[in-house]
Amino acid sequence: MTLDLESYAKEHGVKYFMISYTDLFGGQRAKLVPAAAIKGMQEEGAGFAGFATWLDMTPAHPDLFALPDASSVIQLPWKKEVAWVAADCYMEGKPVEQAPRNVLKRLIAEAAAEGMRVKTGVEAEFFLISADGSEISDGADTAEKPCYDQQALLRRYDVISEICDYMLELGWGPYQNDHEDANGQFEMNWEFDDALKTADKHSFFKFMVKSVAEKHGLRATFMPKPFKGLTGNGCHCHISVWDAHGKVNVFADGDADFGLSAKGRNFLGGIMAHASAIAAITNPTVNSYKRINAPRTLSGATWSPNTVTWTGNNRTHMVRVPGPGRFELRLPDGAVNPYLLQAVIIACGINGVRSKADPGPHYDIDMYQEGHLVKDAPRLPLNLLDALREYDGDTLLKDAMGTEFSAAYLKLKHNEWNAYAAHFTEWERTTTLDI
Repeated sequence: MTLDLESYAKEHGVKYFMISYTDLFGGQRAKLVPAAAIKGMQEEGAGFAGFATWLDMTPAHPDLFALPDASSVIQLPWKKEVAWVAADCYMEGKPVEQAPRNVLKRLIAEAAAEGMRVKTGVEAEFFLISADGSEISDGADTAEKPCYDQQALLRRYDVISEICDYMLELGWGPYQNDHEDANGQFEMNWEFDDALKTADKHSFFKFMVKSVAEKHGLRATFMPKPFKGLTGNGCHCHISVWDAHGKVNVFADGDADFGLSAKGRNFLGGIMAHASAIAAITNPTVNSYKRINAPRTLSGATWSPNTVTWTGNNRTHMVRVPGPGRFELRLPDGAVNPYLLQAVIIACGINGVRSKADPGPHYDIDMYQEGHLVKDAPRLPLNLLDALREYDGDTLLKDAMGTEFSAAYLKLKHNEWNAYAAHFTEWERTTTLDI
């Protein structure tokens, strides 16, 4: 039975709803709707001009209607009179095929038809920086190896604990918070869930972290590589597949290598087969490739992959299997669209299971020290343009993600690359002025 948002508002003292959808570039778009009007919005959706956001539309397109999914509603813990609700995009009564949440829901249904219920957890890293974005917010956070630094963590206790308190209140099951490998960087972990719920929580988490940081006079950024010489923001994703009831982990096999069942290996095989192409989704910005292909950082390691390899419990590879019944994809970064991240994982996994894909040999070496010894594994794309070309050439993945979505995404991302290529930089003046 669908939750009635009008009744929800009365029960919880909500005055306004933020009806929110996420565009192709991961931008969160919303309208603030008074509770008195939510009944009509729940039936017909809130109207938007799709061209005004990052969707492949023109000013001549009809209204885009964001239909709130009441099951996703979250009362803002820091502003109780407002509730956020994720929405699905419709136009002229039909789902907008290029809209990221719609892409994910279609693939979840496709996986369900194959008897697979995908569950995931994300590790969303972020920096707390000055309000103007010029530097990290803590001038005393200068250690060469700042990871898990308890003094630096406690200096940001007010921000981190407030966010964690809110996640506890929301029932997300947060279980640890830490200072990450870069100065000014943090990570907060909560329990894994069904892919759509994880995507909604991931989307809300970014909104919440930014909002709480602003409340404290700071700024939070999930930018993949905001500072030269420091480790970038990853968004590692832990993946498992369960039976239709969500009770049995079908990836788990205690007798198999790494505790990963044949289906688990096939699912992983799909991700390995499409890895270079999925970078266009998991690493969606020009800046993303400053993280993937970064030189050694101040701490001594980038903690990001640059080659398509997998391993056991070894953090220097693109995929690691830290324990039975799941694996961790370490490729995505902080700029990844929460819905497209889950969608592309499921698309690759379905293809892998259907084709019984073999993930290939695993490697136990330290890729940061001995990666040059691996000769038969593809390198990840060097830049966004290479990634877009890989995606465009992967017909199977494009079809799985949806032809309308893929065409729209490639068009807008190529436009973004062209804008970047046309941008005149100070580096050009410095290196070329006297040539």
